[in-house]
Amino acid sequence: MNERDAGLADAPPGAGQDASPPYGTAGYRPYVPPNPEPDENIRHSLFGEILDWMLAPLLLLWPMSIAITYLVAKSIANQPFDDALEDRVTVLSQQIRTVDGRPVVQLPGSARDVLRADDVDSVYFQISGPDGAHIDGDRDLPRPRVGGSFGNPDGRAHDGAVVFRNDSIHGSPVRVAYSWVSLDPLRESGRDSSRDSSQSAAQGSALALVQVAETLDKRAHLANEIIKGVILPQFIILPVILALVWFALSRGLSPLAQLQERIRARPQDDLSPIDPRQVPEEISPLVGSFNDMLERLAQTVEMQKRFIADAAHQMKTPLAGMRMQSELALRQVDPGEIHRSLEQLAKSSESATRLVNQLLALARAENQPHAGLAFEEVDLVQLARTTVQDWVQASFSHGIDLGFEFPDAPPDAPQERELHIAGNAMMLRELLSNLIDNALRYTPQGGSVTVRVRRDGEHVLLEVEDTGPGIAPGERAHVFERFYRILGSNVQGSGLGLAIVREIAQQHGAEIDIFNNPRSHAPKHPGSLFRLTFPPPVHEPDVAD
Repeated sequence: MNERDAGLADAPPGAGQDASPPYGTAGYRPYVPPNPEPDENIRHSLFGEILDWMLAPLLLLWPMSIAITYLVAKSIANQPFDDALEDRVTVLSQQIRTVDGRPVVQLPGSARDVLRADDVDSVYFQISGPDGAHIDGDRDLPRPRVGGSFGNPDGRAHDGAVVFRNDSIHGSPVRVAYSWVSLDPLRESGRDSSRDSSQSAAQGSALALVQVAETLDKRAHLANEIIKGVILPQFIILPVILALVWFALSRGLSPLAQLQERIRARPQDDLSPIDPRQVPEEISPLVGSFNDMLERLAQTVEMQKRFIADAAHQMKTPLAGMRMQSELALRQVDPGEIHRSLEQLAKSSESATRLVNQLLALARAENQPHAGLAFEEVDLVQLARTTVQDWVQASFSHGIDLGFEFPDAPPDAPQERELHIAGNAMMLRELLSNLIDNALRYTPQGGSVTVRVRRDGEHVLLEVEDTGPGIAPGERAHVFERFYRILGSNVQGSGLGLAIVREIAQQHGAEIDIFNNPRSHAPKHPGSLFRLTFPPPVHEPDVAD
């Protein structure tokens, strides 16, 4: 053995097994395979979600509709009563006359009775002179507040228009209509005050205040009747709407239930795709993804069936050989023949044992992603060193020089020899062992096998090169298939070693490439170079204490 790694041969037993930094080293986050499943298993109902999004806005808008209806009803109820108040103010304004420069009201008693006639509401009126002196009507009726003071006409009254306001009298709310009436002396000649009020106000004539007020009982009653006429039908229509929405959603989602029944009615071994033309357009992408999953599942099942069939076929040969050699040994009487039969029996047993071990290793590698084990930080240099040490004795028996090369490092910085990756140490050791075993089997006696670990930028490379017959470019795409053997190799094996290597490499996100050995110069033995490129581990920034 050529000790390309100084100190490899005399390394203490078990070296490197515990040399890798412990899990959770500061600044390092272990690689965890992505898990598409959420942490919390929350089940949602599509029917309930749609129903919520349809009914929630409806139930929120319904109180708003009632409020708006109430405001509109009050406005509608106020309008006819305001018109009646306006007429009463106009009638009272026409009854004001000026006698000897003083305003008087010529209102008969019957007119007063008619003015106050109301079975529901209380009606009040008041007529005041320019100086605020009471002329006629109810003294308790408050005067309009204009600009912070009482008694001055506002801008809206200069044209003789009737103005409305809300007020209260004796603690009861009332609706008040009022107008400012000009006391121009021309009124004595019979001229209409309504035509000349604006002109008289502009000339500074005196104005009398005419007010008529009534309580709000009839208005409230009318508004309530309007609201009842609008709201009560809504109480009847709303359950009907809910029932129609429920029925529409049930009908709209019925294709999902039909699809569910069709899937449940399928036989257990039916992995054929679902016809997307038989499902609604909205769930067609979901059906397409489901068909893709079925296709992958069918391929996996077919691969498993083929693997079991191939394994059973491969196991027949060593088992049949063991049976034949054992029967032959039982029939022999010559000790020499018995010894030779037992030797063949031992070889067949060794071959069967190796095949079973590789089958178990491949099954473990394939099921590793489902084990839920998190990767940890692994020093690939130390792992490769210990693995090569395990194969030193086998290389002696094959007459092959087995060596190990690692990065050079200055004496004052030995940690620079460490190349860390995220992975599973046991599976990586299985991967490298299969590569070394494959190289030792195909390398002729007197050749060499070299295991090398180095860095290429941010990536870590693991290389195994030999001086064997090499692998033709056309065969390199097939050597990783299960039970594939290169014709004419005349090397015993099961054809599972490189399949195990590929499976473990894929789990670690590593790329594997095959080249000719650039250090082999023999035409008949170009050699092979297996190179695995590992992704850089994920690091987290150190947090200062």
